[in-house]
Amino acid sequence: MKIKHFIAIALLLISTCSQSQTDDMSRAAANFIKLLQPKQMAQAVYPFDTTERYIFGYVPKTDRKGLSVNEMNDQQKTAAFTLMKAALSKEAYAKARAVMQLELVLKALENRAADDHYRDTGKYFFTVFGKPGGKHVWGWRLDGHHLSFNFTSDTKKIVAGTPGFMGSNPAVVLSGPEKGKEILHDETRLGLSLVQSLSEKQLVAAMISANAPADILTTDKRVAVITDKKGISYADMTVEQQKALMQLLSLYIQRYTHLFATSMMEDIEKAGTKNLVFSWAGSMEDGPGHAKYYRIQGPTIVIEYDNTQNNGNHVHTVVRDLKNDFGGDVLLEHYRSGHTKN
Repeated sequence: MKIKHFIAIALLLISTCSQSQTDDMSRAAANFIKLLQPKQMAQAVYPFDTTERYIFGYVPKTDRKGLSVNEMNDQQKTAAFTLMKAALSKEAYAKARAVMQLELVLKALENRAADDHYRDTGKYFFTVFGKPGGKHVWGWRLDGHHLSFNFTSDTKKIVAGTPGFMGSNPAVVLSGPEKGKEILHDETRLGLSLVQSLSEKQLVAAMISANAPADILTTDKRVAVITDKKGISYADMTVEQQKALMQLLSLYIQRYTHLFATSMMEDIEKAGTKNLVFSWAGSMEDGPGHAKYYRIQGPTIVIEYDNTQNNGNHVHTVVRDLKNDFGGDVLLEHYRSGHTKN
């Protein structure tokens, strides 16, 4: 009885914590909306059932929808960043803010004028889809250069946080006040450590090309598709290599709040860790000048890392949930069936 009682309490605590995390996100989104002026509201708030929700982009462009940080007052900015904190882990939030600030480094490297806003720390856009909170299906998006996260919530539960993109240009700052800064350091080093641990026979299976592709292969498409399933399977790794693979995978999954990350990991484990495949292309050496690419894929997940542009000093990383990207089609049908009327 005592064990059952303990388990019941533990499950209750997990449920309560999960609801608390989702409620935090709902409250943060509702507070953000409450602070908007009518014109800003028209820019930042869309119905849930809109094609705009599926727009996913990570390159500099001028036609992004939503409300940019540049268009917010200080109170609104605080509310927007609080929404980020409610959806991302502490580490991922710090990385995301660092990615935004890296625009200043790019502006200096490209010798852009002070009044040139092609590179701009405030050109990151927040968009809310639907009505946050309660029994409503709703979502929100953070969208800008090298940063794109898409969240969906249903009945007080985060059901999706992908596509989730994070990039860094430069991957390593080579000069100036920020020299040595490397935002995606762990993503690079853990990948290299794993591939360098492979035996010659294992490497034959893992290496899909001598040359790294020019970008992530799933790009910004509505549906993530990888036709090439080559690579070394989890089952064909040593115990230590399997641990290294799971550590690398966890690094990406843990970009999200703890309980949502746990939910994603449970889906991966239910689909079978033995079905995970690790692939590599390009150089196995560290540092600029060594273009490289790796991928982790399984029945429910695709994770990509690409560092080829700018002479191998420009990283793109992405997490795609093969069942639940943008909330998934099942949730959309649930919404259309009149769920929000409840």
